[in-house]
Amino acid sequence: MATISDWSLVDLRRDLHRYPEVGWTEFRTTALLAEELDSLGYEVFLGSDAVSPEDRLGVPSEDELSAALRRAREAGAPEAYLDRMEGISGLVAERRFGDGPVVGVRVDIDALPRFEADGDDHRPAREGFASVHPNEMHACGHDAHAAIGVGVARSILETDFDGTLRLFVQPAEEGGRGGYPMSLTDRFDDVDGFLAVHVGLDRETGTVVAGYERPLSNAKLDVVFSGEPAHAGGAPQEGRNAMQALAAAVQGLYGIPRHADGATRINVGMVESPNNQNVIPEEARMRVEVRGETASLNEYMLEHAERIVGAAAEMHDCGVETSLYGKTTSFVADDSMVDRVAEAAGSVDGVGTVTERAEFGGSEDASYLIRRVQEEGGEATYVGIGASNVAGHHTAYFDIDEECIRIGVDVLTETVASYS
Repeated sequence: MATISDWSLVDLRRDLHRYPEVGWTEFRTTALLAEELDSLGYEVFLGSDAVSPEDRLGVPSEDELSAALRRAREAGAPEAYLDRMEGISGLVAERRFGDGPVVGVRVDIDALPRFEADGDDHRPAREGFASVHPNEMHACGHDAHAAIGVGVARSILETDFDGTLRLFVQPAEEGGRGGYPMSLTDRFDDVDGFLAVHVGLDRETGTVVAGYERPLSNAKLDVVFSGEPAHAGGAPQEGRNAMQALAAAVQGLYGIPRHADGATRINVGMVESPNNQNVIPEEARMRVEVRGETASLNEYMLEHAERIVGAAAEMHDCGVETSLYGKTTSFVADDSMVDRVAEAAGSVDGVGTVTERAEFGGSEDASYLIRRVQEEGGEATYVGIGASNVAGHHTAYFDIDEECIRIGVDVLTETVASYS
């Protein structure tokens, strides 16, 4: 049975890197972290106590979830915590140290659905901790985030912090699927200060960004066109061509007008219509992503996208179904929280450069958690910890300088302890 009580944080990061789990299937990861946090005296909330089940986006099929749960058991995940999850990954852990403020720390834990490099020029492969799961990889640093969360939970025990530490271990960040349903729980009702964290982001080890902000709002849309098959040579008039509808939609989507109020984006990332050359396609699928500099601009793009796919389907006498796979929003970091992090980072060994603010650039579903804290009257920021990543995020060769884990723990622990 796997246990992490005696592991270093680097050991933990490497174990999680070896056994990656994509969004909503992080059963082993969740169970291991829950067991460790429980042993440290934290109250652990799992399943529907950590995430609003009915508000989850992009959830895999029941067969996929069952297979992932079996795999977690076979890999030694603690049974008691698996049973408490109700088939829902992610957790919230809380410990009260005194009557002071409630401070939240958010880490994400999911991997990406992609292969990992297996040559000697890739350190995880060379040193024996590359992914053992085909087409699943920690290519964005979430394994390090999980280790940082455990590290903060351990380290805060050695401080004079007299408030409540609440650790949010969020599933399904990739695709913008897990932040929103976690933000809807009552665990956010009374958070006074909130820190989300990310390693790497193409910054060198020893660099800390106290306040990443203004990520693009994002929405991911899955689209299925349905028509009628027919013999393409013998009776083409009897078919209704789903591929034609899809092709018309692609052209229309890229024609959505840009907006004067700020940046907007559109991308069709995948199209599919498995079919023989001599058959009129009866089904065609595509995956679409829109982004906007603000939430309202994102809605502008999403509304136009849905209108266009509907019109394309009608043009070719096809049906169409759309489903929202994931969604994020945007935020601005609070001055008071940025100042806390910057001051804390300045006292941490190994930190050479502290940048107060930087624009995030991409999208991030911690945005919903941050916005919820701010709406409830708390303060929040998104912290970047440089990790000298040797390759870009989401690539087969992604890896980190593991010294970033210790730096991340120290920066966040000092920030939480500053509330004493």
